[in-house]
Amino acid sequence: MTYCLGIRVKQGLVCLADGRLTSGMQAHSAGKVSMHNIDSRKICIMTSGLRSIRDKTLAYFDDLCAKGDPGDQTQLRDLLKFYSQALRQVASEDWDALQRSNLRFDLHALIGGKLEKDDSPCMYLVYPEGNWVEMNERTIYMTIGATSYGKTFLDRTLRYDTPMETVVKIAYLSFDSTRVSTVDVGYPIDLLTYIDEDWRRELFEYDDLAPLYQWWNEHLRDLIAELPDKDKFKSLLS
Repeated sequence: MTYCLGIRVKQGLVCLADGRLTSGMQAHSAGKVSMHNIDSRKICIMTSGLRSIRDKTLAYFDDLCAKGDPGDQTQLRDLLKFYSQALRQVASEDWDALQRSNLRFDLHALIGGKLEKDDSPCMYLVYPEGNWVEMNERTIYMTIGATSYGKTFLDRTLRYDTPMETVVKIAYLSFDSTRVSTVDVGYPIDLLTYIDEDWRRELFEYDDLAPLYQWWNEHLRDLIAELPDKDKFKSLLS
């Protein structure tokens, strides 16, 4: 399983991906974020699904970008055509073999960045079939992989005008909510921001963020204890 989160707010983009890779009874650490150079700019791609499909698709995507006319790569949506083409090529080659092995062609991707003619930073969710949807001011985040555990927290706290300092904390806490609820999601995590046309990236291990996890747990329990019930539950307790 995977947890990848893409957020698009007024100040820019936030991307988060866990680094746990499971295969049968084994667990490994593997990056699920890749950065791709498009002329003088970079885009970020996060994926969930079979690792072999991911690696092959990204290799085909890089080849198509290198062979393409730079004049046709001035907006991020231009690159979605290359990515979808690469994805469908892999599907045509590997679909039958995967089906015979009882494996699913399940590659989802979050693609974000800003190219020369984009008015603002963009992010897209691309489905295994190659079709896609774009984030906007009403749909400011999308997740792939283990999507349900952190959703309530994101829905309650995140807004388009939320300051970036808070957005990063919300992204981390959505991952933490997912991590404590499923063994298939875990450290290390890649955390990236895109602010003022510049990508910033950090890799965090458990020990790096353990103080935040402990602080959050303690204060969350305290807040629950202080919740004003106005005797609503008194009859249940005595």
